[in-house]
Amino acid sequence: MRRFEQLRARLRRASGSSSDPSGGQVAAANPPAVTTPEPAPVVPEPVKEEVHPSTSSRDDADVPHALRIAAAWSWRLIVIGLVAWALLKVVGTIRIVIIPLAIALLLSALLAPLVGLLLRARFPRSLATAVVLVAGLAAVVGTLTLVVNEFVKGVPDLSRNATDGIRQIQEWLKTGPLHLSDNQLNSYIEQGEQWINENTQALTSGAVSTAATVAELLTGALLVLFATFFFLRDGEKIWRFLVRLLPVAARWRVDDAGRASWATLVAYVRATVLVAFIDAVGIGIFLVVFDIPFAFPLAALVFLGAFIPIVGATLSGAVAVLVALVDSGWVRALVILAVVIGVQQVEGHILQPLIMGRAVAIHPLAVIVGIAAGVVLAGIVGALVSVPLIAVLNTAVRRLAHRRTPEVPPDAVVVAAKAP
Repeated sequence: MRRFEQLRARLRRASGSSSDPSGGQVAAANPPAVTTPEPAPVVPEPVKEEVHPSTSSRDDADVPHALRIAAAWSWRLIVIGLVAWALLKVVGTIRIVIIPLAIALLLSALLAPLVGLLLRARFPRSLATAVVLVAGLAAVVGTLTLVVNEFVKGVPDLSRNATDGIRQIQEWLKTGPLHLSDNQLNSYIEQGEQWINENTQALTSGAVSTAATVAELLTGALLVLFATFFFLRDGEKIWRFLVRLLPVAARWRVDDAGRASWATLVAYVRATVLVAFIDAVGIGIFLVVFDIPFAFPLAALVFLGAFIPIVGATLSGAVAVLVALVDSGWVRALVILAVVIGVQQVEGHILQPLIMGRAVAIHPLAVIVGIAAGVVLAGIVGALVSVPLIAVLNTAVRRLAHRRTPEVPPDAVVVAAKAP
């Protein structure tokens, strides 16, 4: 064992020695001290913060999630508001065209069933449309003629009764609970005359602009007639042309929603005409029974007012009550007021739900807001068009939101692509 250790020591010394270039043996120097390398400093890895999938940068991660959602809703609502504002500006600019077209659509929805009836009787389409349009125009002209004739006949008696009514009001103001003196009444009358004199210029300018208004009315009336004729005759072709302008993937759904909306508009107009006729007949009968003047014109006014839900019936009924008050005294006026209220209650609780049905049922708040917006944007015509527009949009949105595949029409032709 000892010899083995000596041999190992010699080998260790031999391995530590080296020879110079000349071949001589050079004693190896003392081996260098073994140094232990210092460990590298440990750098901690950066902690990755969780970022919401909706964020695209570090700045977005610093913003609270609720604030980001509110900002996203805000700018989208701003864009929608700007688009709606621009659309209203365009509609306001060309309202002389838009309003007649809207009225023509309402008339087309009213007269379309009659045209369909004549078509089923083997009438040519153009002839059937012309017959229905001329008959409707004759009915309107005849009704207006009767209204004007009765109004002209009853104006003298009504003015005389109105004068007596004003005297009675003056006597009541003096002898009633107010106890107004003649000087106070004269001062109020003078203030009214002064207001009329101060606003004469405004009234005159309005009368001067009436010429332009009459020209617009004539232009609009002609446009209504022509548009109604072509809507009744070529409505199907016009709708197919508009649908073909859309992308292929959207044609089925838009066509289905459009036809459902048209069916809603037809049902709404027919139901409104029936309800208006019942209101006019009911109130007109009581006006005749109690010998109220202008019974037929007032009934016609009730019929027209019924096309504006809630508001129109109230205003037309108020006119009937006022005429009864001026002509026949407060007792008959109260009776007519009770009749008007009763007819409106029957209309709201029986006729509207029964005739309109669920297809065109609209919440009363939507009706009031729509009428108010229509009056602000387009006056009386806006109030007339707003409710059917809401009904049509309601049906269209519901149909588009209801994801279903429309039924294939019977006249559709399916063309299969050839295999490559």
